[in-house]
Amino acid sequence: MSDQLKAVELKYAEIEARLGANETYADPELVSRLNREQRELEPLVTAYRALCRAKEAQAQAEELLSDPEMRELAQEELAHARGEAERLECEIKVLLLPKDPNDGKNVIVEIRAGVGGEESALFAHSLTRMYTMYAERRGWRVEVNSANETELGGIKEVSFTIMGEGAWSRMKFESGVHRVQRVPETESGGRVHTSTVTVAVLPEMDEVDVDLDPADVEMQVYRASGAGGQHVNKTSSAVRLIHRPTGTVVECQQERSQFQNREKAMRLLASILYEREQERIQSEYGQERRSQIGSGMRNERIRTYNFPQGRLTDHRIGLTLYKLDAVMDGDLDEIIDGLVTAHQAEQMAERS
Repeated sequence: MSDQLKAVELKYAEIEARLGANETYADPELVSRLNREQRELEPLVTAYRALCRAKEAQAQAEELLSDPEMRELAQEELAHARGEAERLECEIKVLLLPKDPNDGKNVIVEIRAGVGGEESALFAHSLTRMYTMYAERRGWRVEVNSANETELGGIKEVSFTIMGEGAWSRMKFESGVHRVQRVPETESGGRVHTSTVTVAVLPEMDEVDVDLDPADVEMQVYRASGAGGQHVNKTSSAVRLIHRPTGTVVECQQERSQFQNREKAMRLLASILYEREQERIQSEYGQERRSQIGSGMRNERIRTYNFPQGRLTDHRIGLTLYKLDAVMDGDLDEIIDGLVTAHQAEQMAERS
C-alpha cells in the first residue's frame, strides 16, 4: 500500500505543477480535467501526508522512551501518534476502495405510486418533496422532466433530474420499494393503511455514454398539460420517445421548446438503457451479488415510514430513527451515511 500511496502523491504533485504552468491555461478542457483529477486525489493525498507525520511523531516518541525524564510525556505522545496512525490507515483503506465510475454523474429519479391507490399517490408526492428538500440542503439543483398528478394533489409518477457534485454517490442507495404506514386524510375511522411507492435512481447518461442509435428512436410530439388540464401548452412542445428495439418509452414536457424536451428525453432514455444493461451484467453474478447494497435492484422493500410512531426503518442496514418529520423535510444524511458505510464495509470484506 505504501508504494501505491507514494505513486498517488507523485501524480498529485505533477498535477499541481501542470496547474502552476501558464501554458496549461491555453487549453480550458485540460485545466478542467486537471482540476477534476486534483479534487479526486486530494482527500487521499491529505490523509497519506497526515499518516506520514503521525508515523514520524511515533518514531520520535519511541526514541524518547529511553530518557527517564521524558518517559511519561513520550508515552502520552506515543499513544496519541499510534491512535492517529491507526485512524488514518482505516481512512486510507476506505479512500483506496474502487470508485463508482458514475459518482460524478447527475441523477435521474423516477417515483411511481404503487399499492394503495390515492394514498400511494399522496406519498409519492411526499417523497418527491423530501428528495427536493434534500437536494436543496446539499446545494444541488432539481429539474422536473415529467409529472402525472392526481386531482387530490398526489403523483401517479414523476421524473426529475438532480444536478450537483456527488449527487449519484449519495442518491444511488434510494432505489427500491418504499412502504408507508399512516392514517389517510380520507379515513374517517382512524385506521392505519399501508401503501407502497417505487423509487428508481439512475445516473444521467449522455447519448455518447450508451450505444444509442438515433435511427432506433421514434419521436412523437404532443401538447403538454398539467393536472386537471392546467398549464396547457398551445404548441406541441412535449416530446415522447420510443426506443423500438426495447419498447422503452420516455416523456419530457417541462421545457418550453420541443428541442429542449427532446434533448432531456434522449438523456433520460440513455440512462434507462444503461441501467438495464447494468442489471443484466449484475444478474450474471447470481442472487448473492444482486442482493448487495447499492445494486439498484428494486424488487424488495428497502424502507418503512411509520407515521403513527414517527419511525423510519431502513431494512437493509437495520437502522431505525424516530425523527420522521425531519426526514420528510429532507434530513436524509444520517440514513445515507449509514448506507455508504455499510457498502464500504462490504467492499473491504470482498477485498480481504
